[in-house]
Amino acid sequence: QEQLVESGGGWVQAGGSLRLSCAASGHIFSSHSVTWFRQVPGKEREYVAGVAWAFGRAFYADAVRGRFTISRDDTSNTVSLEMNSLKPEDTAVYFCAESPSAPPPRDQGSYFIWGQGTQVTVSS
Repeated sequence: QEQLVESGGGWVQAGGSLRLSCAASGHIFSSHSVTWFRQVPGKEREYVAGVAWAFGRAFYADAVRGRFTISRDDTSNTVSLEMNSLKPEDTAVYFCAESPSAPPPRDQGSYFIWGQGTQVTVSS
C-alpha cells in the first residue's frame, strides 16, 4: 500500500526551528512532485513548499520563502522541510502530498497521496 508518513512536528517558541520529514512507504518518489501543505482549523489548506523530484527544484509560498527549506533525499526516499525563524502564524497541521505533475501544483486536487499530518505549534 502506498503511503506517506510525516514526522518531526512539535512545539517550539517563536524564532525557533523544526524539521519535518515525509517518507514514502510502499513506493518510491520518481518523477513526481512532493509538496507540504498546512491547515488551521476553520481555514483552507494552504500551499507551503514543493519540490519537483526529478530536478530537485524547490518552490515556496511567499509567507515562508527565506525561512523554510524543502529538500529531497534519494537514498532515504524522503522529503524534508526545514523551518527556521518560526512565527506563531506558522502554527498548523502540516501535510505532505504527492502529485504526478511537475512543477509542484498549488491545486490540492492534483495530489493523489496524502500523509496523515503532523502538528506544529509555535508559541509567542
